[in-house]
Amino acid sequence: MPKETPAAVEVRALSRRFGERAALTDVSFTVAKGESVALLGPNGGGKTTLFRILTTLLPPSSGDALVFGHSVTGEPHGVRRRIGVVFQKPSLDVKLGVMENLIHHGHLHGLSGPPLRARATEMLARLGVADRARDRVETLSGGLARRVELAKGLLHRPEIVILDEPNTGLDPSARREFLDLLEDLRKRDGVTTLLTTHFLEEADRAERVAILDRGRLVAIGPPRDLRSKIGGDVVTLATDAAEKLRSLVRERFKIDAEIVHGEVRFEAPRGHEMVAAAVNAFPQEIRSAAFGRPTLEDVFVRLTGHLLSEDS
Repeated sequence: MPKETPAAVEVRALSRRFGERAALTDVSFTVAKGESVALLGPNGGGKTTLFRILTTLLPPSSGDALVFGHSVTGEPHGVRRRIGVVFQKPSLDVKLGVMENLIHHGHLHGLSGPPLRARATEMLARLGVADRARDRVETLSGGLARRVELAKGLLHRPEIVILDEPNTGLDPSARREFLDLLEDLRKRDGVTTLLTTHFLEEADRAERVAILDRGRLVAIGPPRDLRSKIGGDVVTLATDAAEKLRSLVRERFKIDAEIVHGEVRFEAPRGHEMVAAAVNAFPQEIRSAAFGRPTLEDVFVRLTGHLLSEDS
């Protein structure tokens, strides 16, 4: 029988502590070869700690993670040869030219000479920045600099690209363009992508989403499957007396409402009808009301009891 191809990433009961604080607790999941997975969570949820462990920058306190069968604790050099990395903070030398940055990075991976320059030229062309090859990085916009960061991460033909909040600080248009580039690379070259994010639209575009909160993996699955777990529409009632309104809703409609960020939230099969009924029943308690189809934010609230935008 042919030997089974290992998963791109296999995280096994991974934990990491910083003194008394648990940054990750017993996290386990896998990423298939060629798959796109987004790690979604708030600041402090454990995403960057997991990123640092998977890129061999930080050892776990317990457990292990394999990248194409190579352990981050036992075979870090094997891991590094297979990964491309895009950090949250820019890692380019802004005083050097675009091509100079790629050439110096290629040397770190044992590349040199005409093959290195040809590969760098290819990647800059693929990512739409070939015309800026001689320009200093400090002259680039944030979106163009991010493209160069990705070109650098892909220079040595990695099997997986791991990105930590790659679009922080970019405007929505630049974020969409960057995600389009990632998707094109994945489809054309078969590159596996694993990125951390707190942007819902980024997570929604991944094949699977892993939701992290307070260092624990609370759910993983395709975005559509995660949203389908919400029972109908999500109704939100703004009020100055959340506890009172929640009790009234529970008593009148037999609905298990929650208070999230000072608002009363609950799920209902026909949200527009429930909004009208609630406003008619409690006009003095409700300042405004809204309903909508479930989002990943709603999934996060259902699983954690707080908004994604709130710090853990």
